[in-house]
Amino acid sequence: MEGFLNRYRSITVLLLVIFAQLLLIAVRVKNKQDVRVIRVWAVTAVSPAARLLEGLRGGSTGFLHNYIMLHDADGENRRLREENGRLKLDNIFLRNELNRADRAQALAMFQARTASKAVAATIIMMGAGSNSRDVFVDRGSSVGIMRGMAVVTPDGIVGIVRAAYPTASEVLLITDSDFAAGVVTQKTQARGTLKGDGTPTCKIDYVPTEDKVEVGDWVYTSGDDRVFPSGFPVGIVKSVRPGQPFQDILVEPVGLKAAQEDVLILTEAVHQEIPDTPVNNQPIYIAPPPPNSNSSSPVRELPPGTVGTEADRLRTLYKTVGEQQNHTYGEGEPGSRPPDFSKLPVKPGTATGAQGGSPQPANPATPPPGTQPPTARRSNQAAGAPGGPPKE
Repeated sequence: MEGFLNRYRSITVLLLVIFAQLLLIAVRVKNKQDVRVIRVWAVTAVSPAARLLEGLRGGSTGFLHNYIMLHDADGENRRLREENGRLKLDNIFLRNELNRADRAQALAMFQARTASKAVAATIIMMGAGSNSRDVFVDRGSSVGIMRGMAVVTPDGIVGIVRAAYPTASEVLLITDSDFAAGVVTQKTQARGTLKGDGTPTCKIDYVPTEDKVEVGDWVYTSGDDRVFPSGFPVGIVKSVRPGQPFQDILVEPVGLKAAQEDVLILTEAVHQEIPDTPVNNQPIYIAPPPPNSNSSSPVRELPPGTVGTEADRLRTLYKTVGEQQNHTYGEGEPGSRPPDFSKLPVKPGTATGAQGGSPQPANPATPPPGTQPPTARRSNQAAGAPGGPPKE
């Protein structure tokens, strides 16, 4: 070996010098994405191996988990036949495939619902460091991913592409201290800047004290940062503390809960409107009426002779007036003549109260409206009052 090195010493030194120069160039030179060439080489060389290891790990973990479940089920159910055990194994396999299909369907439905164009990606590894707040996904610049693109899930935003490599991309999560995005509250439209603080929660800065923000309000992207399109969910306000001149607001992000395996990278962002209805408002279920009740008639019919309430008696009175005048409620054509309610009371011997109440027996001592008692009429005639016979 020493003879070989002594014989080709010049060539060996030249190759070492050239290799050192290439390393120095790779360390100092950056590509169009503002990433050093040495980092591009390193990530490109490591990402295929990381993807393979992630696939092997997921497959082996799922196989061991399924085998243990099947083993426990077979131990607890010794009387089951062999065919039943085989069917259970098939059921477990199909359930895993269904979960994977559900995630793919959710992403596909989100892509169809939003106007923004997105590329689906899978998280293959976490960033280095115990306090790391970035991940790597299996989509890179070869499929059009660029630095600064937004990363989301159907539930909310996840982060931003920090660096794009040919076969992978580095994503900065919204909980990182270097992250920032423009946000707006749903109720009061208070605008601020979302920032990560290295914890599971985020904070909103630059919200003036006079802007009203309450616990439980939903926060959406405002689009002011030119990265995230407006209208994407961010999180829920967990605490609000007044301060001068800005409030101290903490937000619980909702997108990171679903960003365990699959995410979407927005290649063409399109702004959308912030929904007016809160996300947590759901329709209320109303049970059907009891079987003995008449659900087709919203108004309860009173049997004859029933007293009921004042409204029931008044309704019965007006219904009787319509029936006596051959009028059917709800069937009259436009322009038809309505019932004449000025002819109350509708039956002899009844009268209506001053407030349009129920029929009451008429007082025989009280003359009908528009007439005078006999005594008053004779007095007017004797005095020559108008309305009496001419005085001779």
